Amino acid sequence: MLRHEFQPGRLVAGTFLTLTGIIYAGDAGDAWETPWFVVIPLVVGGLFLAGVVAALTRGIRKRRRSPHGTTTTPPDPHPEAPH
Repeated sequence: MLRHEFQPGRLVAGTFLTLTGIIYAGDAGDAWETPWFVVIPLVVGGLFLAGVVAALTRGIRKRRRSPHGTTTTPPDPHPEAPH
């Protein structure tokens, strides 16, 4: 399986958008009544929070790099073979 870099901003955005989908699904399934304007702050706030988390993550990762442009983590002992 290919590994990718963990991106917490996308995790936050996905969580808030999933929550919004659950709220709408509950409303559509008559489990509860949700006014249309309730999800707007949820989506906007979630995207704003995701942007803040992504900016913080980028700043932290930039700060961890050494002056020579390499990261402080050791290299991958098992690099992926070319296809």
